[in-house]
Amino acid sequence: MNDQGTKTIETERLIIRKFTMDDAEGMYNNWATDTETCKRLSWDVHKNVDETRELISKWIANYEKPYYYNWIVELKETKEVIGNINVANCHPQYKTAQMGYCYGSRYWGKGYATEALTAVLRYLVLEVGFNLVEAMCRVQNDKSRGVMERSGMKLDGVLRNRFIDLSDGTVCDAAYYSITKSDIEL
Repeated sequence: MNDQGTKTIETERLIIRKFTMDDAEGMYNNWATDTETCKRLSWDVHKNVDETRELISKWIANYEKPYYYNWIVELKETKEVIGNINVANCHPQYKTAQMGYCYGSRYWGKGYATEALTAVLRYLVLEVGFNLVEAMCRVQNDKSRGVMERSGMKLDGVLRNRFIDLSDGTVCDAAYYSITKSDIEL
């Protein structure tokens, strides 16, 4: 394994980089207060920008830790921050990691999530050395499933009753996807 941390990654339309405190307003406005985005996350809509600043401050402090990967996604053309992609669980001893991502709903359907996930997966597998990277979402989240599939991830299976929708108590199944080193075209 070759831990390089949260290295800046550039794609055709995106800059995928470390968070800074200057990102708080953009995150707050573009997805931390977006009810469509937050209902798919493990945290609630932020009540004020100070809540966003506090979260970003914790993330920035974690950049010093080994195998910590947490990026903000920025549009190259406008410098607008549109989302977040990170390694939620990392097991370097097994060469495995689990991804998470979220984007403001007004950026959905434009290919940004697929572009970012594809680039980050390539970095984690080809440069860092993970053998397997996985991600999961609610079975009903067709948009997220599509992002994973278009990024080259394959469906591993569906696990029953893995989520509880905090807004209404509905129990949901989870779809697990993964990509391995042998899946990525060099």
